[in-house]
Amino acid sequence: MAEIESEDTTPSRGGRANSASEELAVALSRIARSLEHEDDVQGTLDAIVRAAVGTVPGAQHASISKIKNRREVTTVASTSELSRRVDQAQYDAGEGPCLDVLYQRRTVHVPDMATERQWPGFSRKASEFGAGSMLSVQLFVEGDDLGALNLINESPHAFDVDSEHVGLLFASHAAVAIVGAEREAQFRDALALRDVIGQAMGILMERHGFTANRAFAVLVRLSQNQNRKLHDLARQIVDSRVLPGT
Repeated sequence: MAEIESEDTTPSRGGRANSASEELAVALSRIARSLEHEDDVQGTLDAIVRAAVGTVPGAQHASISKIKNRREVTTVASTSELSRRVDQAQYDAGEGPCLDVLYQRRTVHVPDMATERQWPGFSRKASEFGAGSMLSVQLFVEGDDLGALNLINESPHAFDVDSEHVGLLFASHAAVAIVGAEREAQFRDALALRDVIGQAMGILMERHGFTANRAFAVLVRLSQNQNRKLHDLARQIVDSRVLPGT
């Protein structure tokens, strides 16, 4: 009697890879939607570092470094004291994976901080603080403003190729969320400034009988004469209900 071969129901490597990719896509989409509900830029940054720890394989600690106008680098969000101390060690030494990512490369992987020799001033300090391995990913380049996502594990060799792949995908979603939050904040600020200038104009129109055009011209002239920003002058008038110099 012929032996009947049983059908192999074990998922193929390609099938497992496709399934993992789909799960990652779903997870990143969920994160992107959740970031849209943050109230402000800082809330978005804080949510990103928390999500990075739960998404990128190997990440135990996360932070975001930002350099404005290609000058001073600061940490704008972090999940732990360790990540803040490791960031500061890079800034103090003027070297490290985060700085390389900000200026030169998309990703930098440090498999073992204790044996790293590329940035001796930084790696020695980071190892003393408790960082075993690190992955830095370029987060955004917006004109002269640059950002990096820094991921740390307390053990060496915690990050691999999958970590870099997921880190890059995560960073691309996070960058969109950051830009969106910043533009929303700028829009709200612009509305607030327009509102306070309108209130100041209303006070001048009521107190001095100015037309709208005349009230605005007076505000502009005073702003120029006193070398002050228009909205600062308007805020003073709204608070004091008095035209400066009268």
